[in-house]
Amino acid sequence: MTAAVVSAIDVAFRSDWATLVATLRRDLRDLDLAEEAAQEAFAAATQTWRRDGVPRKPAAWLLTTARRKALDKIRRDSRFADRVPALIQMVETTVELNVDTRAIADDRLAMIFGCCHPSLAPEAQVALTLRYVAGLTTAQIARAFLVPEATMAKRLVRAKHKIRGAGVPFAIPEVDDLAERVDAVCAVAFAIYTEGHTATDARRLVRGTLCDEAIFIAETLVSLLPDDPEVAGLAALLLLTDSRRAARIDDQGQLMLLADQDRSLWSRPKILAGAGHLNRHSLHAPWTRFRLMAAIAAVHAVAPNWQATEWATIVNFYDALASHSDDPVIRLNRAAAIAERDGPQAGLAALDAISDDALDSYHYLHVTRAVLLQRTGQTAGAIEAFRRASQVCTNETESAWIHAQLDDLVS
Repeated sequence: MTAAVVSAIDVAFRSDWATLVATLRRDLRDLDLAEEAAQEAFAAATQTWRRDGVPRKPAAWLLTTARRKALDKIRRDSRFADRVPALIQMVETTVELNVDTRAIADDRLAMIFGCCHPSLAPEAQVALTLRYVAGLTTAQIARAFLVPEATMAKRLVRAKHKIRGAGVPFAIPEVDDLAERVDAVCAVAFAIYTEGHTATDARRLVRGTLCDEAIFIAETLVSLLPDDPEVAGLAALLLLTDSRRAARIDDQGQLMLLADQDRSLWSRPKILAGAGHLNRHSLHAPWTRFRLMAAIAAVHAVAPNWQATEWATIVNFYDALASHSDDPVIRLNRAAAIAERDGPQAGLAALDAISDDALDSYHYLHVTRAVLLQRTGQTAGAIEAFRRASQVCTNETESAWIHAQLDDLVS
């Protein structure tokens, strides 16, 4: 297969997988069948595109091919007999796809709300959305959850059985029902963005399509629930964080920490959009989790440089976050902020208050400890912490940065 075809299939998967599965699920009314048909369409593309060239409209080709694959299957399965006539008509009329962007958006939203149905456990909601909306493999989702791949595969199978057995609807809820569903969707959007912001299993640091997907979900939620401060906070957080995307890697592909980034590369439109969402609600609105995290991102966004960052304000926001949740990642970030406000020894003391067991497989804990030990002249301890970080880091870009720090210390 030529490099051009490989690239075209990769681009099509990243840009069209979520829409393809969502549309097929609507057509077929069966999630397993939709996924199988989508997978077979991409498998067919590897053969046909190599022979005939990349089609003018890859997304339309994939949808038509997937529908044909599904039609072949349902003709052999009596359970789906009632769906044959409609699917035949779809196959015959979608070779030149007239894209209805509103219908596509609705299909994707319906898929998201179906995956986040309250009858499903929270971890199943996130896993299903990462699989069927974001297109992550089971292995990638397992790494994001820090569980074995076999465990995640069983979790996904159980969740799909629950969807089928309970008749979980894949539809956008009525406005009156949105409030009870929004927390789950916000959590899923944040999980998708987190995976895109720093991919757990990828050569590149950022999976931009996942970031864009999460921002799409958040901004759509804002349009559905304009009076919800937490939804606005989520949209603000993602946009403000994503504004730094272009500055996170230098021209040589090396990781650039926030302290070293060229802030002229930060996206001003995203900063303004994020600030707009954060300011949508008054200071008297509840300071919920995502609003507080967005406020921290906003402090970074307005600082002209690392040294001028208002670290006292950031620590105060982290204190408020810690009062909402005993999340060890929040306490880790708080410790890093304390180190900037009060010095590395204070940061190390805050780190020591966090149980290592809670974050031992989280490489940021060990990187933070290594940096602070290095700043206090404890080179041996810094080397040990960087080595532990290198053992648990799965992203190649970050791993390369960690090894570079180790090389500097041991040389």
